[in-house]
Formats: sequence, structure tokens, C-alpha cells
Amino acid sequence: MQQDDFPQGAVLVFGGSGGIGQAVALTFARSGADVAVVYRSKKDVAERVAGEIRALGRTASTHAADVTEPKAVEAAVQAALKEHGRIHTVVFGAGPVVEQMHLSETSHALWKRSIDIEVHGFFNVVQATLPVLKSGGGGSYVHLGSAGHVWWPAKDGLSVAPKAANEALIKGIAKEEGRHNIRANSVLVGVIEAGMFLELIKRGVFDQAWTDEVQKMLALKRWGKPEEVGHAAVFLASSRGAYVTGQQINVSGGFGV
Repeated sequence: MQQDDFPQGAVLVFGGSGGIGQAVALTFARSGADVAVVYRSKKDVAERVAGEIRALGRTASTHAADVTEPKAVEAAVQAALKEHGRIHTVVFGAGPVVEQMHLSETSHALWKRSIDIEVHGFFNVVQATLPVLKSGGGGSYVHLGSAGHVWWPAKDGLSVAPKAANEALIKGIAKEEGRHNIRANSVLVGVIEAGMFLELIKRGVFDQAWTDEVQKMLALKRWGKPEEVGHAAVFLASSRGAYVTGQQINVSGGFGV
């Protein structure tokens, strides 16, 4: 990627302190983009990522926001806009560690939490950023979705179902906002060696039997790297993907093929 693959301004990464979000933010920086990192509670991680971005010669900023709070999201967006002058890309990768359980075992509280963060959170981000992208002459959304939309993984419904709502929203944004030069696409994320996957291994949720079963579903017999998600996100947001909207790139090693 070249620096001119992106216009002036910054990429706004929600969930930029997460395991995958960190790599996505850094991949954008390595590809010539300035980055605004939005985090909920991991200020130290966000500041470290921003420092690494600055070391690459790009401008970086950090902003705290709980995506379930519309006012907090709006404040973070305006702070990023003030810092960078323009936002040309919004990446949504915010989300909780997803408890692995069958739908029949899922409590109302857990379901509501997942919907609030993933779906209402994404809607809050879109509502706060659409006017900003329009006033800047256009831009793009990149949603980090789930490879489970291709083949349903048992016990992962608290991730797959909410993200499916966001996939519909992505298509709606692409359809309705293309007239304003705004694009919207998704990266469907498979098993990536970062963030939630490593946390669930540490908890003992994913054991060797789980690993063996999942790898049967993979065409590429390895786990993905977080920067591989970043490369797909960068393509979708850059001028090289300028005629791509309402689409999905599945970064999952051929999961379910």
C-alpha cells in the first residue's frame, strides 16, 4: 500500500485496544493511514498502540468510549475529528469476550449484553459518524464480523447472531449512502491467534478435542494472524477497494468450505 491509498484524515478504530483491533490499527498505520484508537477500559493498551503508530511516522490519538452510550460515542468521534481534521474510515471491532454456550443455555442477561454491545453499539457508531463522513465528502465502514455466517459454529451464537444483524446494517448503509460516496463492507473473522481466542484457551474453554474438530473445517490447517484481518480491512477501506461496497471478505482459512 502507498500513502496516497488514503485521503487526508484518519481511520477511527472502535475496539482498537482489543487483540485483533490493535493489529488492525497498526496495519492501517503501516499502510500509510493516521489512526484514532477508541477503547472502553484498556487505556494503557490504547496508548501503547498509539505510540507504536507514531513510531511508524503516522499521527495517532486515543479516545475513551463505551459504545453502548451514544453521547460517549459522539464525544469520541468529535474529539477524533478535532485531532485529525477528517475521518475517512470507521472500523467497528468492539465487542466482549463471547461466552461459549448453546442458545438453549443462554440467559436473557447475556443475550441482552451481546445485542447492546454489538448491535446497538454499531448503530450508535453509525449514527455518530455518518454526518462526519458525509461532510468530509465520503468514506467507508469496515465491520469485523464472523465467519460463523458461512457455517454456524455450535456455542458461538452470542457472537454470530448479533453480528448477523450488523451484516444487514452494512448492506443497508451501502445501499442508502452510496449516493454520498460512502461505502460499507465486512471482514468475516475466523479463528485468529489473538484477543478472545487466546483468552478462551487460557480459561480452558477450547481444548485439544475442540482444536481437532475445528481444524477439520479449515482448508488452511493453521490459525489466522490478526494482521491478516488488518490486510483485508485496509484493502476494503483504501482506494484499491473504491468500487467495492456491501460485500464480505472471509478471512478464516477456508472455514466451512
